Amino acid sequence: MKKIFRTLLYVTTAVIFFSSCSDWLDLTPTDKITDKAVWENESSVDLYVNGFYTYLHQYSPFGTAQANGNMTESLTNTFKYGSYSPGHKAGHPNEYVFNPDLITTQTGGFYSVWSDAYNKIRRMNEFLDAMEKYGAEYPEAVKTKWEAQVRFFRSFIYFQLARRHNGVILYTSLEEMTKDKARSTNEETWDLVEQDIDFAIANLPEAWTGKNQGRLTKYAALAFKSRAMLFAERWQAAYTAADAVIKSNKFELVDDYVQAWKGGNSEAILEYKYDIIGPNHTFDKDYVPMSDGWEFGGLGTPTQEMVESYEKEDGTQMDWTPYYTANATRPPYEELEPRFKATVVYPGSTWKNKVMENSVNGKNGTFMAYREQPMSYGHTTTGYFLRKLMDETLIDVKGIPSTQSWVEIRYAEVLLNKAEAAYRLNKMSEAREAMNQVRARVDLPAKSSSGDEFFEDYRNERKVELAYEGHLFWDMRRWELAH
Repeated sequence: MKKIFRTLLYVTTAVIFFSSCSDWLDLTPTDKITDKAVWENESSVDLYVNGFYTYLHQYSPFGTAQANGNMTESLTNTFKYGSYSPGHKAGHPNEYVFNPDLITTQTGGFYSVWSDAYNKIRRMNEFLDAMEKYGAEYPEAVKTKWEAQVRFFRSFIYFQLARRHNGVILYTSLEEMTKDKARSTNEETWDLVEQDIDFAIANLPEAWTGKNQGRLTKYAALAFKSRAMLFAERWQAAYTAADAVIKSNKFELVDDYVQAWKGGNSEAILEYKYDIIGPNHTFDKDYVPMSDGWEFGGLGTPTQEMVESYEKEDGTQMDWTPYYTANATRPPYEELEPRFKATVVYPGSTWKNKVMENSVNGKNGTFMAYREQPMSYGHTTTGYFLRKLMDETLIDVKGIPSTQSWVEIRYAEVLLNKAEAAYRLNKMSEAREAMNQVRARVDLPAKSSSGDEFFEDYRNERKVELAYEGHLFWDMRRWELAH
């Protein structure tokens, strides 16, 4: 979100009071008290709602809910965890990609969120139930804004379930959750996702002020709808939602791609901020090269397959064939387009004032054979390290937690969502225009393709633009390119 969350403890019947800072969405936990007591104070209810905002963190690459804490790109050929140890941010995600027979009833829950999601749904339904019981004294406008935020997050969690399962069990009230229910159809599941988003769109403000800055807005809900409806294959709904965000003129691409995912700018539509005293995260500690003085980084690294997805600065494809041999010279990485350099730490690039070698016995960046060690120990098994999403200003990685923001939705994604929906609706000129706006930011020439050729161009553009932001695996599933 666009203002910092300091600390948060959310339990089912907790009350957490605002601190004295008036211009942050700032959280300080206290002991549990009764559900009824929460509703005796409007600030307490606000803080109750704030508890649901942590779901953005938990389901981000900085959290642990999405795939047991692993980057979901490790379920594609674009990111590799190098160790042989199974478990958290270690060897086995890649094994699922290359050997699906390893997915059994014991291991198949790797990216399952079933229990976690329904716990969260219960909490949100508890809130809505309590609002009916204890919220009569509050103005309808205030209650409607609370409900709109909670229903957005209920939609967000059902979305996590829906893109994993072909229909799920739908609970929209606390009473329902005490009863056995059959799974709903896929269509019914997406109906509820859309209904909750539409309620949020209709009832959230365009902007918040003061201490409420950073809360959900109408445009965040519209942007999320443009994403969700692509998964639902409701092309017109996705198109209309994306188009509404674009035509609002509230957002624009930042000039420098390096700043695009950092938040606090014109591109960030839905953002969650962190703070040094909490909440914070360990993303840098997990993925930095060992040259940072922390021996347990480099857990996962970008692959050559991902590197070859980038075009050259003139929009043509690089011929990588001469560089596949053992005695080959270093590829001319500098010829690749700017997004590559902003995303990948490659041999010869600079990382925190060090020229990276990324080679066997390299001083700055050391190569380790895939699955050679139980942990990666800050080494690379691909010849590359991740740059994107990292905090290059963080020097003491071992001692200081990471605080860079998570941007859940940015404007570039909305443009790409519109491009895909327009393509599905046979609006080819609009599809090209939206995609080419994203390319123009990094001075790549416009694409003029159409039909299947356009969709191939589009898939690669989305892969590159949104690299390592948690999209690719799920996009491949809905395109039926991944299991």
